[in-house]
Amino acid sequence: MLKYVKQVALVMCSALPALAWADVAIQVTDANGKPLADAVVFLKSPSLLSRSQPLTEAEIAQQNRTFIPGVQVVTQGTAVDFPNRDDVRHHVYSFSPAKTFELKLYIGKPEAPIVFDQVGIVELGCNIHDSMLGWVLVNDTPLYGVTDDAGVVRFDYDQSDALSVDIWHRHFPYGAPYETFELTRGKDSSEFTVALQTPGVAL
Repeated sequence: MLKYVKQVALVMCSALPALAWADVAIQVTDANGKPLADAVVFLKSPSLLSRSQPLTEAEIAQQNRTFIPGVQVVTQGTAVDFPNRDDVRHHVYSFSPAKTFELKLYIGKPEAPIVFDQVGIVELGCNIHDSMLGWVLVNDTPLYGVTDDAGVVRFDYDQSDALSVDIWHRHFPYGAPYETFELTRGKDSSEFTVALQTPGVAL
């Protein structure tokens, strides 16, 4: 099971007006229809996007020559610190289109955090330790979840506006974007199944 930091503030449903979908359930499968665990699902709507704000605190540490957490979820505009808690120097970088940066050889905490200002998937590496890999998932919605062993994630969401989802899985190849799906509701239905088509995620 991947380690995720649940730092994204969930929208308080009691503060939203119109009641409609009290519980939204989404099952994610691979292209062959098999349930996919550990997929990160971002629930998106006009209401959610209008309420999204950068996180006030977020970090990805280097400890025991590992990125901790290995996957960090942040909202667009969040500044992330990269403290090095090892006794060796690291050189953290990303060549991802959503954020290209370098933190050259250092120990301790860099003077300034990295601001992730574009929605997208940012793959991290260390120029000294090739085995170190991590991801920053940047999105413009504050509501997300991770699928269970049955490939299902549920959201407590009671708005009636249009919904879509962005989905990511760590088996996506480098450079692959989120897969995006529009959710079309049937009568009295708030349960959906979506099949990922990105190569590399078939079980």
